[in-house]
This record gives sequence, C-alpha cells and structure tokens, in this order.
Amino acid sequence: IFFRFFSCRMISLRHVVGSFSRVPKGARAVTTLKETIAAQLPAKRDYIKTLQKEYGDVVLGEVTVDQCIGGARGVKCMLWETSLLDANEGIRFRGHTIPDLQKTLPSFTGPAGAGEPTPEGLIWLLLTGNIPTKEEEASLTAELHKNGDIPPEAEAVIRGLPHKTMHPMTQLKIGLLACQPESKFARAYQEGTRKTEYWDPVYDDIISVISKLPKIASLVYRCTYHDGKIVEDRGSDFSGNFCRMLGYNDPSFDELMRLYMVIHSDHEGGNASAHATRLCGSTLSDPYLAYVGGLSALAGPLHGLANQEVLRWIQELQAKFKAEGKAVTAETITEFAWDTLKSGKIIPGYGHAVLRKTDPRYTCQREFGLKHMPDDELFKIVDTIYQVMPGILTEHGKTKNPYPNVDSHSGVLLWHYGFTQYDYYTVLFGVSRAMGALSQLFWDRALGLPLERPKSLTPEWIENFAKNTKK
Repeated sequence: IFFRFFSCRMISLRHVVGSFSRVPKGARAVTTLKETIAAQLPAKRDYIKTLQKEYGDVVLGEVTVDQCIGGARGVKCMLWETSLLDANEGIRFRGHTIPDLQKTLPSFTGPAGAGEPTPEGLIWLLLTGNIPTKEEEASLTAELHKNGDIPPEAEAVIRGLPHKTMHPMTQLKIGLLACQPESKFARAYQEGTRKTEYWDPVYDDIISVISKLPKIASLVYRCTYHDGKIVEDRGSDFSGNFCRMLGYNDPSFDELMRLYMVIHSDHEGGNASAHATRLCGSTLSDPYLAYVGGLSALAGPLHGLANQEVLRWIQELQAKFKAEGKAVTAETITEFAWDTLKSGKIIPGYGHAVLRKTDPRYTCQREFGLKHMPDDELFKIVDTIYQVMPGILTEHGKTKNPYPNVDSHSGVLLWHYGFTQYDYYTVLFGVSRAMGALSQLFWDRALGLPLERPKSLTPEWIENFAKNTKK
C-alpha cells in the first residue's frame, strides 16, 4: 500500500560544487578554503534556486506503511551533497570512491598515493568538491592547528569530570558544549546578521569544532585512562597531532588514524549522527550545539558502539578456541558461527541497512592489515571469518546483506597498536564524523535551507488511509 509523499525532495549534487571553481591543472592558484568556497557561493545558490523552480513538483518516490513504521528506510527526502551511498558500490565522497581517494588525495609524505589520504584533504573535498593540491591541503592543516586550542575554562570542565564513572562519549559532549560560548554564528545571529551572510560565521564555527575535537577527545582519553598530560606536535598534520595528544608516536599508527578518520567521516545524510546534526542545525542552533546532537545519536548502541561489540565477540571466540584447544580454521569458525546463529544470536559486524556487498570501508582496512600486521593473531581470525561468513549467512537465509561492514575490522586494528580501551572507540568515530556532518551543515546555512519539518501520522490515520485505499 502506497501513499504519495509530496514533501520529499532530494537531488544528488555530486560534482556540482567543484564544477563551478575548477581551473585547468597547473593553473590553479593557492587560495584558502574559505576563499575557495566564497567564490563558489553565487553560482551554487543560483543552481539550487533553478533546480527547485524547474523541478519542484517532481515526485521522487512513494512511501509504504512499512517504511513509515520501520524508520523511514529508503525514503528519498533529504538533500545531502557531500556523499552518496549506493547499495552495490558503497560510499562515494563527492563522486569519489575510497580507492579513488587513496590515489588522488594528498598524503602526509606529499604525493597522492604515497600513504593514506589525509583528513585535511578530505575536508577540502567535502566542502568544495575539489581535490586539493598539497599546498591547499597544507594551508588547511595550518588553519586547523590555529583553531585547535580550547578555552581554559572548557579544559577545567573536562578535567573536573568523574572520568572513572562517566562514559567517554558523555565527556566528549560536555567538553564540546563547554566550548560553545566561542560560537561566532551564535554571536552573529544575535547581532542581526543577514541570512545571506550566515555562511561566514558558520564556516568559522565548523572549522573551530573540527579543530577542537581532537584536543577535547585527547583530554578525555588521557584523563580517563592515563595521567592527564597532553603533548602536541603541530609540526605534524591533523591526524599526527591527534595521535601525539593521545600518547602515540608510531608512524604506522598515524597512518591508521588517517585512514580511520577518512572512512568514518561521512556516510550520506540518513545515518543517525549526520541526520541529528542536520536536524538540530536546521533550527539555527550553532554548529557546536548541532554536533552535540549528532554525538548523542552516535553514542547509541545501534550506531557508534558496534565496532567494540565486534571486537568483544572475536576475543570471546579466540578465548573459547584456546580453552578447547582448537585452532582457528575455516572449519572451526564455521562450526562456531552455526552454533551462534542456532542459539538465536547474530554475527556482529555483518550486514548493513543499505549496502548489499562487502563494505569498501572494510576492504581498505583489510588491505591496511595485510600491509602492516599480516601476522597479528586477531587479524588472522578476522580474515578467516571473512572467508567463510558470507556463505554461512547466505545459507542461513535471514540476512539481506551477508557481507562485512566497517565495524568488522576497526576494533582489531586499534587493538593491534595497544589501543585497548573499548569504551573510547566511539569517541574516535565522533571526531571523524564531524568532518562530513559539519561540511553539509555549512552548505545548509550557505544555501539558506529551511527548518526540517516532516509530516507525522498516527497509527489510526495510517489504518484508515490503508483501508480506504484498498477499497
């Protein structure tokens, strides 16, 4: 049973922003990120106005009762520029796949492809649609470092929290809220800034939030698990400095952090943390407040806690096999998997709400493991599981997607480097997701997008409508 959902409007805008500002290779002058965006604004605003004027009455889809009750899965009703998720292809960031990014975005050592792509390069891409030059990426690194300090009173708040009893995600949100008085957008709005100029202070705020999150997150980590001392390295890039503040000084771990942050940055707009950020921001809450909303969604067990649950499951499997004197083989994994499924439990780390193939974010992490830790015991277990699990789940017949997702691997990679604090893993996810959610929030304000207000329905209305439709 279907009913029209005329308020739904979504147009994929991959490549559009970049097309307004690209110049021939070799002729591009080094400009700041803000200058690049400012040059794109007039044409981009005209494009969206024309799009709505010419196609505003086009119906993009229909909504079933199943979708209405089942979390709005697959309902096309959200404009989201920075990424698009295809069920069979995986995520594309402004039209680029993860392998594309690994080949084209600048690496820390310099040339694209020489190492993992940097978050700075991805931020530039998400906001402009352009692959940055190394010089442009370096200018953004400097801007992020410049904005990375947090107010002394915010640091005092974080240090004063009950670290041993409060979840790290709660601490992260409190720390970010304590920085909110620095919001330039909140101040500009109070001063009566014109709507067409919102983009300027919003840009400053999203850069500030992205810049400050590693420092806030590191304070949470060092105060909760160590001695509370922070050592910075602003001679490194965004990821390298984050690793130093966490207490790690291993180039290989730096590379993992770059990869981790890039692949966790964005996954189109329908996921809970991105949507919550966007929804809060649509009320004209400033980016600090809006992203706290996103972090609250990410803290839920059905969203950001999955990787630690996968790691626990793998370690329980490892302990059981050792206790029983079993080797990790395709046969013993198969037996364990069927025992798990027959007992009514699920296999964590497999399946996805949208994807119908192996998550490309899993694949690039597997390739990282093969390069940096091929003999790691937990990595070998994960790889053996990957060899047999899709076939088992397909035979079981109750999973639409029998392939691994991003969470199947990230916990094991972190564990290899001694990063063993499960409860903190979601904080790393939160630092990463800010890049995508806040990039879209910038364009929401720059384009003057309205307050989100979908139509809700009561069960009785649905029943009456369905009965009348069936007559």
